[in-house]
Amino acid sequence: MSQATAAVADPAGGSSSERAGLPAAGSDFAPLLRAVKGQGLLEHRTGRYAISIAANLAALGGVIAAFVVLGDTWWSLFLAPPLAVLWTRTAFVAHDAGHSQISGDRRASKLIGLVHANLLLGMNEAWWNDKHVRHHANPNHVDKDPDVGVGALVWTQKQAAQREGFARWLTRNQARLFFPMLLLEGIALKVYGFQFLRRQPAGERAVSALLMTAHLALYTTLLLTVLSPAKAVVLALLLHALFGLHLGMAFAPNHKGMEMPDPDGERWGHLRRQVLTSRNVRGAMLTDWFLGGLNYQIEHHLFPSMPRAHLRLAQPLVKAHCRSIGMPYAETGLVESYRQALAHMHEVGEPLR
Repeated sequence: MSQATAAVADPAGGSSSERAGLPAAGSDFAPLLRAVKGQGLLEHRTGRYAISIAANLAALGGVIAAFVVLGDTWWSLFLAPPLAVLWTRTAFVAHDAGHSQISGDRRASKLIGLVHANLLLGMNEAWWNDKHVRHHANPNHVDKDPDVGVGALVWTQKQAAQREGFARWLTRNQARLFFPMLLLEGIALKVYGFQFLRRQPAGERAVSALLMTAHLALYTTLLLTVLSPAKAVVLALLLHALFGLHLGMAFAPNHKGMEMPDPDGERWGHLRRQVLTSRNVRGAMLTDWFLGGLNYQIEHHLFPSMPRAHLRLAQPLVKAHCRSIGMPYAETGLVESYRQALAHMHEVGEPLR
C-alpha cells in the first residue's frame, strides 16, 4: 500500500525485484514468468476492480442505512455479521491495492489503500504494508518473516522452548485457542496501526493518524447517535470479533504447517521459496469470494501484482510448470487446510505438554 510494495509487486525483475530477492532471468522461474506474461495475466483489471469497489461501498452504505432505520434496538446486532463480511471485503481491496493489483499508478494505489484501510477500517496501511512486504519477500523464514516471529503464538519448537509463565501455557494450548484468539484480531489491528505511527515519516504519519482518527470519530458518533451506550459497546465488540475471525480464517490456511526454510541453510530461489512455503485451497466461486482470492496463495506469492481475477487463470500454468520440474504443489480443501494449520500449531506446543 506504500511505495515499498514495488519491491515485490513487479515479478518481471529490475532493481527493485533484486532487492526483494526475486529471480534473475536465467532462473527456473523465468519460463513460467514468460508464459504468464504471454497470456496477459499481469495486465491490470482496473475496470473490474472499480465495479467491485463500488458494489462494496454501496453495500456498506445499505447496511449503515438499515442500522439508522432500525434505531435503538438489540435487533441491530444482526447487522454485525454482514457488516463484518463487508469490512473483510474492504480489507481485501486494501490488500490488493498494496500489491499494485488494481492500478499501476502508485499514487492511485496509495489513495485506495488509505481510504479502504485507514478511513473505512481504522487500520494503518503503512503498518500492514511494511509487515506484508517482508512476509512476501521471505515467507515462513523465522528470521525474516514477521508472520512467523514470536508473538502471542509461536511457530517452531525452538521458539516454544523459550516460553515462560502464561506464554508457556498459551503455547501448550495454542491450537485449540487459535480461533478464539482471532476474535481479538479486529481490535488488535487498530492498536498495531496506532503504535506504528511513531515509525512513519512526519507527513505520512499526519495523514495516517488523521484518517484513522476520523474513522474512530465517525464510527463512535454513528453508534452513540443511534444506540444506547450499552448496545453500542456490544455491537462494536461483536463486529470487531467477527471481522477478526473472518479475516483470520482467510489468512490462516496460507502458510501454517508448510515448509520453513532453514535460516542457516542454502538460500532458496524465488520459485522454491514461494511454492514450498504456500498452500492453495480448492474450491469454486464461493471459496474465491470468501477467501478474497488468497486461496490461490501460490500464484499470489509468485506474482504479487497479478490482479485477483487472474490468479485462477494462472493456476494451470503454475501447476504444469511445477510438475515439469518435479516441485511439489500443495493444494487441499478448506477444512483440511485448517486441520493442517492447527496440527502444526499443536505439534509446536507438544514438548511443553
